[in-house]
Amino acid sequence: MPALDEEAAIGSVIDAIPAHWVDSIHVGDNGSRDATAEVARKHGARVVHATRRGYGSACLAALADLDQLAQPNSDEIVVFLDADHSDDPAQIPALITPIIEDQADLVLGSRAHPGIEAGSLTPQQRWGNALATTLIRWIHGHRYQDLGPFRAIRLDLLQQLQMSDPDFGWTVEMQLKALRQGLRVLEVPLPYRRRIGESKISGTVLGSCKAGFKILQWIWLDAWRGDRPAVDTLASHTKERRPSDGGNLL
Repeated sequence: MPALDEEAAIGSVIDAIPAHWVDSIHVGDNGSRDATAEVARKHGARVVHATRRGYGSACLAALADLDQLAQPNSDEIVVFLDADHSDDPAQIPALITPIIEDQADLVLGSRAHPGIEAGSLTPQQRWGNALATTLIRWIHGHRYQDLGPFRAIRLDLLQQLQMSDPDFGWTVEMQLKALRQGLRVLEVPLPYRRRIGESKISGTVLGSCKAGFKILQWIWLDAWRGDRPAVDTLASHTKERRPSDGGNLL
């Protein structure tokens, strides 16, 4: 969970995570000036401080902490979840079950459907997602619906992606590299709510512009590299899933 000044939300988010699906919760604190870290620890999370500001930097810091616990070659699943209450942690089983059942390698929680809460996505987010996913479709032939942050992936495959972006390009980097490496990608329409507090990215004009530029930069560099592999693509679905045995969630 990347977090920056999420004191008001992070406790309820952690408490809503279904404990029987979870081995450990790792919060990458991105330089919070409030009690985000203290609240997260109080509610049972491990907290590590990112050395530099940036969404991707916070994710990388949390992953580094996770690496201290995970066993080599272990069959683990990593879920990325924002700390601002916009994603519903109760939906974690819907993300990880397709991976447990070996139907997908990367599962994305899609916000591109009419079931999300009104006002939860800003106009610039909707426009930016539409542009980015259209460009990716032109390049790879894969129709992503969204670049949302709520996602699950097998730990060993995540390590193979060699994630590096320290800020706004984190989500699109993962999705582009997943296509490049031929991962089985699945999008699941999930609820999405208005966040608690103001977004540090989409809530400001400057943040939105920076994020948009970085996303387009990743797409451009990916197109320039070429040599894309065939991709095993799975269509988005709304089928209700029941929890299955097996697999661990970090």
